[in-house]
Amino acid sequence: MVTRKPTRKDLFAEAAQTWDLNRIYELFTEAKRRIFPKARQGLTDTEKLYLRGLLCNYSPSDIARQLSKSARGAEVYMCKTLYQYFKGIPETPSDDVGNWRNVHQWLDKAGYKVDLSGDSTVGRSLPKDAKIHITDINFFSENNNATISIDINIKLSFPSEVTNQGEDQIAND
Repeated sequence: MVTRKPTRKDLFAEAAQTWDLNRIYELFTEAKRRIFPKARQGLTDTEKLYLRGLLCNYSPSDIARQLSKSARGAEVYMCKTLYQYFKGIPETPSDDVGNWRNVHQWLDKAGYKVDLSGDSTVGRSLPKDAKIHITDINFFSENNNATISIDINIKLSFPSEVTNQGEDQIAND
């Protein structure tokens, strides 16, 4: 049995289901260019990854754990990048970020969440049917380290006329 390790694009992909990532990336890119006028590129892939982690309501420590990084290193990185960009958005409060939750909460209040009502593409792209089948469960123990491996088959049926734009946004990052 081969278990596929999630790629960086797989991490925090659920942010695309809840947030308008393109608008948020654009907002943070504009702020980045205000703060660092010589910055020619938009957000880096790493900045987008950490931002998606915040949008999924993960703390910097949680994000670091997912990325196998040190919590302190993730906090320092975010303080030097995303939090600075956030403070550079003209409409944000002039207070310091203070807490990582402020980014998530402000973006929510500012209308950057996608509409999950039946009128939106994302709302209509929710599965109409789901089937889950557990095919194998393995338990491994070696040198006081235990691992449980569960193989699950998931079949989701979507309405045929709708495409999932959220996944396209992640794929294009």
